[in-house]
Amino acid sequence: MNRVILGFLLIVLGQTMTAQTNAQLRDSLKLATERLAYYPDSIDLRLKKTSWNIRLEQWEYAKEDLDKVLNLKPTDVAGLYFRAFVNEKLKRYNFARLDYEHLLYLVPGNFQAQLGLALLNQKDQHLTEAFDQINQLAEAYPDSAIVYAARGGIEKERQMYELAEYDYAEAMKRDCTNIDYIINHIDLCIILRKNEKAIEELHRLEKSGIPRARLKEFYDRIKKG
Repeated sequence: MNRVILGFLLIVLGQTMTAQTNAQLRDSLKLATERLAYYPDSIDLRLKKTSWNIRLEQWEYAKEDLDKVLNLKPTDVAGLYFRAFVNEKLKRYNFARLDYEHLLYLVPGNFQAQLGLALLNQKDQHLTEAFDQINQLAEAYPDSAIVYAARGGIEKERQMYELAEYDYAEAMKRDCTNIDYIINHIDLCIILRKNEKAIEELHRLEKSGIPRARLKEFYDRIKKG
């Protein structure tokens, strides 16, 4: 995977190391736009500009630039992946599916495209396809925390709480620092009345520096349960 795709993935999955204000993001976008004016056919510059549009949730602007990227180079893997992502944000599910499928035609077995397609099918109520696809990914990538968390999210949405709790626990084993995994697991433990386990994980979050006040909702639910 080239550095452009990796950089985009970090943005999309929320794993960027530097926190920037909207003002800083807009300054970066302005700079990228100014540079692009001199080199309108530069795919790298247009993808860089798109990355700022995505971070600012400017989906229509991002789509316009990704359309231009793919007009210049229809087989650009980064362009296809992120146009699929943006189309999904715009609820253009059929177009997103076409981009994921085209990417998989170009790069069979691409992990990001398979995962994106499975989550898209879940969102678009293609439930059997989504579950089959995420199960195949879990078999192919048994060490991936992201896959277990994604399957857990699908199961949680379908109210398959026991399975979802198991999968989030497996995701936590592989990435014990991901707060989103822990929060979802706590939520599922409370739903399943596994209050001791939920309290244990809440205490662990407090020790990691999260104020108890931010976790009050969970403690209140446990008391009511």
